[in-house]
Amino acid sequence: MRFEPVAHDPRGREGATSTVPPMLPNGRHHQPEGPAQPPAPPPIAHPQHVPRRRIDFALVRELRRELSERLTHWQRGREYTPGEEDLERARLAAEVVAAYADAVRRAGTPLHAADERALLDQVTAELVGLGRLQSLLIDESIEEVHILGCDQVRITRHGGGVDWGDPIADSDEEMVEILQAAARRAGSTERSLSTSKPTLDLQLPDGSRLAAVFLVSHRPYAVIRRHNTLDVTLDELAGARADLDEMVDPLIRDFLRASMRAGLNIMVAGLAGAGKTTVIRALMNEIPADEPYVLLEESRELLPARRSLKHRAVMSFESREGHGEKGYDGRPAGEVTIADLIPLSLRMGVLRIIVGEVRSREIVPMLQAMTTSRGSMCTIHARTPGGVSERIIELALSHGREMTVDQARRMAGNALDLIVYVTVEDETAIGGRKHRFISHIEEVIGVSEHNRVATTTVFGPGADGRAVPRHLPERVRDQLMRIGYDARMLTRYIEAGTGAWRRPRHTQLQQRRTM
Repeated sequence: MRFEPVAHDPRGREGATSTVPPMLPNGRHHQPEGPAQPPAPPPIAHPQHVPRRRIDFALVRELRRELSERLTHWQRGREYTPGEEDLERARLAAEVVAAYADAVRRAGTPLHAADERALLDQVTAELVGLGRLQSLLIDESIEEVHILGCDQVRITRHGGGVDWGDPIADSDEEMVEILQAAARRAGSTERSLSTSKPTLDLQLPDGSRLAAVFLVSHRPYAVIRRHNTLDVTLDELAGARADLDEMVDPLIRDFLRASMRAGLNIMVAGLAGAGKTTVIRALMNEIPADEPYVLLEESRELLPARRSLKHRAVMSFESREGHGEKGYDGRPAGEVTIADLIPLSLRMGVLRIIVGEVRSREIVPMLQAMTTSRGSMCTIHARTPGGVSERIIELALSHGREMTVDQARRMAGNALDLIVYVTVEDETAIGGRKHRFISHIEEVIGVSEHNRVATTTVFGPGADGRAVPRHLPERVRDQLMRIGYDARMLTRYIEAGTGAWRRPRHTQLQQRRTM
């Protein structure tokens, strides 16, 4: 393939005229009336002040096609490992971009070194299925991205700031193609986004979570949730890391650490985005390095494989989507769910089973597994601490007609030891930020005489909403004592009604109350 310099200035300098027609809100191009205007000549700029070039995505697609052809030629008739393929892709990508850079240099419009590197990164991203999404994954200030069609990109940054980014595609159709390519190639298992399956849930290579939908929505939508705390400890959540919210105080830290050592079964609850996964990651770091355990997730978020020898004995399972026609049980061929994997986990010779999130019928086998294991954990979405038990019942009833409310309550009462509730207070709408912290730790003490899940609030909200000691544990007291944790040390804090939080909470609401 011979590269020809583009007609317009590829550096996008001020004064250059784009050949790309304007975009309507539906993501399709609108051709302007009248003859196209020739591109204006670029102004002369001093080399030290050349502005950063905006990427020409038409060029990126052209280079991607050339790279794809060369890689396909290399693959033909050859046996290779994934690592060898990655190395060859990187070599060919550098070769293709270098050839283009040489062509434009000979034409008198040399690429800036930084922009040549950006072009190389984008061409590689296009081939592996991330396209322009890649730029959103390398910005560490980003917490969450809402993509509302190809040209509406809402970015939430750490601390709560919101701004709008560049389009991620030239049309909604191209956006869907990018998402479909990501579904095929970017995850640890191949997934589908198609007319027969218009939704997608995927973990991206950097650990971010991607959810997408099209056809059943007005425009294709996608949400990316970044995970910037892939490895975190209870000490760091207790204030040892200045860049993290103080989600626990030393009293809660020590209680949770002892609970993990004692092998208590823990359910972490809260709203979406509250920090449940972060708390689970910190608790996982309390598991001895040589202890085998099973980790079950719909898409891998907890990422123990990135922790080297610290969790060398973990067995990580991921559910798999089915494809093709449905069988006699109404499920697509090849589907493997969390509910399918839990019975297998019990035969793997482990005491701990961790489920990233329970949100459907898998709650029943999970609770059944907890009654025969120790130190197991899971997360669940719930609006309030008091609503956790009802949420468990709601999910359990989806298991089948044989499940009753009373059975679900008995299962929860027998399986769970602690419910940890993570609260998020979002003050971004009033000029503040998001505050994340543990507000409740409930000890599950069984089923009451009225057939309700009975709990004791060991830690409950203090004056600022963060958890402080409220009552001594009852059911798990001896288990904690056995590993050297005496809960009676909480007595003076219970009597004083205080905790041991290190940093004061500075909220907009508090400021308004003092005005």
